Amino acid sequence: MNIGFCGLGRMGAAMVARMLDQGQKPVIWNRSADKAKPLIERGAIWAASPADVAAKSDIVLSILIDDHAVREVYEGKNGLFSGNVAGKLFVEMSTVSPELPQALAKAAKAKGAALLECPVGGTVGPARDGKLLGMAGGDAGDFARAKPVLDLVCRKVEHMGPNGAGAAMKLAINLPLSVYWETLGEAVSLVQGFNIPPAKMMEMFGESSGGINGLKVRGPAVVATLETGKLPPQGFTIDGVRKDLLIMMDWAKHQGVKLPVLERALECYDQASRDGYAQGDNCTVMFHRLEQGKKKKS
Repeated sequence: MNIGFCGLGRMGAAMVARMLDQGQKPVIWNRSADKAKPLIERGAIWAASPADVAAKSDIVLSILIDDHAVREVYEGKNGLFSGNVAGKLFVEMSTVSPELPQALAKAAKAKGAALLECPVGGTVGPARDGKLLGMAGGDAGDFARAKPVLDLVCRKVEHMGPNGAGAAMKLAINLPLSVYWETLGEAVSLVQGFNIPPAKMMEMFGESSGGINGLKVRGPAVVATLETGKLPPQGFTIDGVRKDLLIMMDWAKHQGVKLPVLERALECYDQASRDGYAQGDNCTVMFHRLEQGKKKKS
């Protein structure tokens, strides 16, 4: 299949680079054309608009910043759905409200096309190495059709159910992870003053039920920050987490459920953003918590 790709932020660019490594030559588009230059130099094909991507591709993947950007790229002027797209398959991979892929799937069907959602777990490193975790929602036949392409960037991709199920699963996974970084900061504050080496501390968390899979990836960065005071490199930002938590809040209201831990976590991330950590890696919320504790002591 001819592959198209819209959205060359840090995740999108890493995924396209992975496809190029695998011998693919995807047709690409991004709102800022300069981000495409390194990929074009490696063999990717530039398209003038999302509509141009759709015209030149059998399957189009997209990963964008939020619901508004997704709607604009799909349904705006010169958007993916603006031309003749009969028979084409679209795979929307952003972290968005479950209602959005449901609406886009209906719009795609009306045009004789199909839409699968497949948000992914993982950051830039796993995207570059083809080790993302995919959560697909949509028709089972569309999933089977898309899977060979998704396998280029995912170590594992599963069909979760109808449109909306993948988006809901991604939100569900992001919630405990977001809460964890705040609670880890609170937990570390309990042992401050005993001079426990950070590496040993993180080893104990990782070996116990107090650890999560995220420590396997971010644990070394956490140790380095505790040792040096230098914040870890950006993976997924504090403001990115805030965006996801707000989507979760809206979806919870839609489902008629109350999520008090989520509400408190959002307050913590909001405060970290206001205090200058907005573009810091999501795990830096724990260091914001530790800094808050130091200020109260002094």
